[in-house]
Formats: sequence, structure tokens, C-alpha cells
Amino acid sequence: MNATQSQPGYEIGMVGLGVMGRNFLLNMADHGFHVAGYDKDPAKVAALGQEADRRDARGASDVKEFIALLRRPRAVMLLVPAGPPVDSVISDLLAQLQPGDLIVDAGNSYFKDTDLRARNLAQKGVHFMGVGVSGGEEGARHGPSIMPGGPMEAYERVRPVFEAAAAQVNGEPCVAYMGPGSAGHFVKMVHNGIEYGLMELIAETYDLMKRGLGLSDDELHGVYSGWNKGELEGYLVEITANIFSRNDPKTGRRLIDEVRDAARQLGTGMWTSQSAMELQVPTPTIDVAVALRNLSALEDERASASADLSRKALPFPGDRAAFLGQLGRALFAGSIITYAQGMAVLKAASAKYAYSLDLSAVARIWRGGCIIRSSVLEDIRAAYQGQPGLPNLLLDPGLAKKVMAHQEDLRVVVGAAAQLGLPAPGLMTALGYLDAYRSSSLPANLIQAQRDYFGAHTYERIDAKGNFHTQWEANE
Repeated sequence: MNATQSQPGYEIGMVGLGVMGRNFLLNMADHGFHVAGYDKDPAKVAALGQEADRRDARGASDVKEFIALLRRPRAVMLLVPAGPPVDSVISDLLAQLQPGDLIVDAGNSYFKDTDLRARNLAQKGVHFMGVGVSGGEEGARHGPSIMPGGPMEAYERVRPVFEAAAAQVNGEPCVAYMGPGSAGHFVKMVHNGIEYGLMELIAETYDLMKRGLGLSDDELHGVYSGWNKGELEGYLVEITANIFSRNDPKTGRRLIDEVRDAARQLGTGMWTSQSAMELQVPTPTIDVAVALRNLSALEDERASASADLSRKALPFPGDRAAFLGQLGRALFAGSIITYAQGMAVLKAASAKYAYSLDLSAVARIWRGGCIIRSSVLEDIRAAYQGQPGLPNLLLDPGLAKKVMAHQEDLRVVVGAAAQLGLPAPGLMTALGYLDAYRSSSLPANLIQAQRDYFGAHTYERIDAKGNFHTQWEANE
């Protein structure tokens, strides 16, 4: 599939002409591909027509008309909300499609739903791909990170489009074939789980600086801008700096101070935690990020608790400038630990679901276009290139050195948060994960004994193989 083919018809279609779908379609058209879009809302079809200008992009609000525009075998992308809307669109399309046609779900679908849809469509001779796309509306328009999964032969059909439309880093497109089945959607799900963790860590540093140190929005802008010029360079830190400089036209104050402190979640972070638990991979920083979004929604309860469980606010007792340096280094260490947790999930899933993921390729395509892009991903890519079977990023000598160089800063920050009474569970769990992972001895022996005591679940011994049970209440 490319812009020079002589066969009549549009090369690829897009179902869903909201901001993401329309921007992605225009991105593809910018690179010379002939594209068609479909949406039941005529206003969105009209918006595509206005924005397309001289690009070869055509819209339709009738599904039959839309399908008739496409070159055979057809390739149709979906950018619609996950869940029932995807199944509804697939049902509408199936009445018009033929064996050999391809459906590409580029939304944030749950990976198990993707596997089920692929099996059902295969019975009808229709190919199906689950493709993760990260970068928001700006990325969709100018170059996202793209994580395709599904049949390799199906990917080869859309590969030229994806490679052209993806973000570019050092001349490399931020797209790579992830693997069969739901590999693409699983990788995108974990990407979003890491995103949850990183955002929670950044939010905690904000709280410590705002309420703990009393920094103004201008000072916060300066701190994050400075951090983004060093080892913390990354998209999330960059936009955080920008947020603190934005004025609210309605009040004249900084907009951040007019935003409610209740964050929503759309499911991908929760799915990451659930999947990690199914795979028995610990992801405490991601888990607590999901939990804190849920807790933030309990506004009435928090208001009552702030009165009933009040504690006198304490002034920060130390050197403010020194603490800011420690806070930045703690955030860097916590970020690497969060990436490590997410990548460990990908490694386990690759084995269980036969994805055969190339984790160096995953890190490579996350370097540009996506929400979690950061300079440390180059180190992560190098770690997996050097050791493809690396079980955990914390076992890479280079990354381990960076984390351990900042571990004392992380301890100081966690201790300060506890003393000030400010919540920093993400930073705390990052430190807890580090200390547990590097510990050759854990108190799980007591847990084994407890389970055997109350439920006769047996335990294992260090001096003999097998399972053992003791009547703990019996006298020796």
C-alpha cells in the first residue's frame, strides 16, 4: 500500500472522525496517501472536508458510501471508544466487507477483547489487528508512537502508512511490529500503566513543593523547566512546566489553581494492574497510581476526613534549595523503577501469550511521539539490546547505577513527606519496591507460617524439599 499505486480507490479508511481520528487521517494524507473517513455525525464529516484543504481526503456519513470509496482488499481503521462501540462499528462494517479485507482497531481496547474479535473475524475471512497509538491529538496529527499487533501479513499491508505517519527519532519511525494477536494492544495498555505511575510521581513532587515548601506557580514552572533540561527530560515533565505558566482567561489566575483535584481513569491503568496480578508480576507504583485516582474522586469523604482526621501542618525544616535537588533526583529514580515494573509485565506477558516481544524495539518506538517519551528510554533501549533476556531493568548495570546513585535522595524525600503529612504513596512504593527487590531475605517465611497455622496451607523449608505442615498449637 502506497501513494503511487494505480489501482482506483482510497488506500485506507478511518471510522471515527473525532479529534484523534480526523488528525490521524490528515497525518496520513500529508504523506501522500489517499484516505477516506466515515462518521455518523455529518458535522464531523464536514470538519474533515474543511481541514483537508487540497489533501486527497474524503469523508462520508453513510457506511455503504464509505466502503465503496476504498480500494480492494480494503483496509479500515477504527478510532472509536473502547468496548461496545468497537463491536457496534465492526457489526456495521461486516455487512459491507468481504473476505480478505482488514479491520484495524487503533483505540485503547482491552487486549482480551482484541483476541476474541480476531478469532471471530477470522472465521469470516476478515483480518483484524489491534494497534496501540500514543501521542494524543498532537501526536495523531504530526506523528504518534504506533504499536501494531496481529497477523504479520496484515501488518505488511499497512506498514508503509504507519511508518510514514509515525513520529521520527534519529531517522527511525516510532513504529514496530509488536507480535501476533493482541500484542499491540497489550503493549499500549502497559504504556498507559507506566504513564499512570509517572504522572502520580510528578503530581507528588508538585504537592511537596506547593504545600510542603510553599512554592508559587512561577517557581514551580521554573523547577520543572530546569528538570526538563537534565536527566528528567521528557514529555510529561515538559508539559508540567508549561501547565504552571498558563493563565485562566476567566479569573486571571493561573489555570492550574482553578482545576478540581479529582482525576478520572478510563481503564487502561486498571487493566495493567489486573494483568500484572494475573501474571504475578509486582507493579506497586502503577497500582497505587490507579488507587490514588480513585481516591481523588472521593471528594466529599476527603472533605469530612480533612476535618475529622486533621493534623497540624508542619513547616519544612530543612534547606529548601537542597531539597529541590533531592526531589528531582528522587523523581528520576522513581521513574526508572516505574519503567522497570511495566517492562517486567511485558516480559512476562510475552512468554505467557506467545507475543515474542522485542523489548528493545518497544523502548525504541516509545522514544518519540508517545506520552511517556523521555531521554532515559535510550538507556532502556540499550539495556535490552545488550541483554535481550534481561528479567528486570534494575539488573542492568547502567540503570542500576543511576537508581542507586539517587536512592538516598528518594529516602530523604519519602521521609520528609511522612514528617510533613503529605501523601507520596507513589514515591513510597517505588522505594519499597527497590528495597524489596534488592533484598535477599524477605519476611514471607512468616506469611507461609501464618497460612499454615490458620489454614493448613503447608510451607516450604530451607533445609529440605517438599511441602510441610505443623500443628502450631500443639505442645512440643
